[in-house]
Amino acid sequence: MTELTMTRDPKTDTSVARRAMIDSQLRTSGVNEEYVLARMLAVPREDFLPADKAAVAYIDRAVALGAAQDSGGHLAAPLFYGKLLLEAQPARDDRVLVVEGGTGYLAELLRPLVASLATIPAAEAATASGAGDYTLIVVDGAIEQLPESLAARLAEDGRIVSGLVLRQVTRLAAGRKVAGKVTLQPVEDLGIPVLHAFDVPKGWTFA
Repeated sequence: MTELTMTRDPKTDTSVARRAMIDSQLRTSGVNEEYVLARMLAVPREDFLPADKAAVAYIDRAVALGAAQDSGGHLAAPLFYGKLLLEAQPARDDRVLVVEGGTGYLAELLRPLVASLATIPAAEAATASGAGDYTLIVVDGAIEQLPESLAARLAEDGRIVSGLVLRQVTRLAAGRKVAGKVTLQPVEDLGIPVLHAFDVPKGWTFA
């Protein structure tokens, strides 16, 4: 019997690119926790992009799925996901809701780390109602406001980690539900794609 040895085409093997992402983008920015690095090393970013954008999967900024950043979703920069996972501190007993940015990448990073995970598109999460069943909500993008309908889905003492738009600057932010209330507090400035489904409605202006 002849033994066949399967080899990966070096043109499609991106493990080296993922290792470079870990070493040059995450570790140098203070993301060193093993569970974060292990997940980001294990999940190929290019699998969540259209074929014509796979070549830029490991650049240090967001990749828009459409012609513009707010057209058709995004894959955020690696540093955003690393910092988000670090801030979220996912636990084995967590029931997680992921507000999607359009690719499914964040959900795949989190899935093996938690008890259960559900996803919802950003447009639906901004308006849909639901019970407070989740111990952790993570948002794949930056929001101008946290709707009461989304906060209501968080269990008492549950956590939320998201991007937040403050004075036209995006920041990583985190909060916890206490006495039925959730307030997002900025953690650090970070480049994060904006989820326009969560924009504050513009009021009338008069000349």
